[in-house]
Amino acid sequence: MTTMARALPRRDVFALWDRLKMPLFYGVLILWTIISIFPFWVSVVYSLKPVANSYDPPYLWPVPFTLENYRTVLTQFELFPRWVLNSTLVAITVMVIRTLFCAMGGYAFARLRFPGKDLLFTLTLFTMMVPGQVTLIPQFLIIGPGVVRNLTIGGLKIPTGFGLLNNLGALILPGIVDAFGLFMMTQFYKSIPAELEEAALVDGLGRFGIFFRIVLPISQTALLTLALFTFQGTWNAFMWPLIVLRSPEKFTLPIGLQWFKGEYYTLYSIVLAGSIFNSLPIILIFFLFQRYFIRSVAVTGLKEA
Repeated sequence: MTTMARALPRRDVFALWDRLKMPLFYGVLILWTIISIFPFWVSVVYSLKPVANSYDPPYLWPVPFTLENYRTVLTQFELFPRWVLNSTLVAITVMVIRTLFCAMGGYAFARLRFPGKDLLFTLTLFTMMVPGQVTLIPQFLIIGPGVVRNLTIGGLKIPTGFGLLNNLGALILPGIVDAFGLFMMTQFYKSIPAELEEAALVDGLGRFGIFFRIVLPISQTALLTLALFTFQGTWNAFMWPLIVLRSPEKFTLPIGLQWFKGEYYTLYSIVLAGSIFNSLPIILIFFLFQRYFIRSVAVTGLKEA
């Protein structure tokens, strides 16, 4: 490259780079796309091949082709519909409640004045830096048996935990609010002109009326983006449901898929067929609402001048 730069005039070097930069850019994108899609493609291929032919060539195309693995998942696993229902119930409930609570909290941080607001917001952001594994034990104690067992005051037993182990409520309660959602909605509401709310205040509308009748309707893009992120994260959650759920009929789909594995062997074609059912809602949601994901990146970082 140095020899070429010496041989060509400086203007020709820049002209050559202008011609090459776009092909290089698209080449990198295509390569990265192939690397990202390849594991999913292999999962689809193996899920469409008979169990007896799973490791027979060709490896990148379902030959012989069959839908028997999907029929097996739907018919021979009696709890599979229950797992899908549990995942759907938990994901939708958490999505709705978290979106509402984060919107209300974000509006409070962005517009209201109260003592300790900056400190509270800083502590909220600090929780985003703490790995989730660090809080697993405290969260388990609060949701389950309690931080202090057999606490009695004046002969009255005081519960210090919710006692929700092996209950879908153990998946819903810890997810009703999220630090990232609060931060996202706070940044969004700071970008909304305050004049809209001042006019409503002059007309005699209170804070709750302003929020629900003016601010919330114009927040559709941010709310939908937060809802989609929440649904995706809750639907794919694995570690926390694995810890708090004990009965098979209470399992969510990611946990239930583990039952497809045998003690001494694993029918990977059937396991992958079940995993496709788990991935399908997220794929459909992304393709249907991808413009909101992209728009949220720009909206979240805006601030009112």
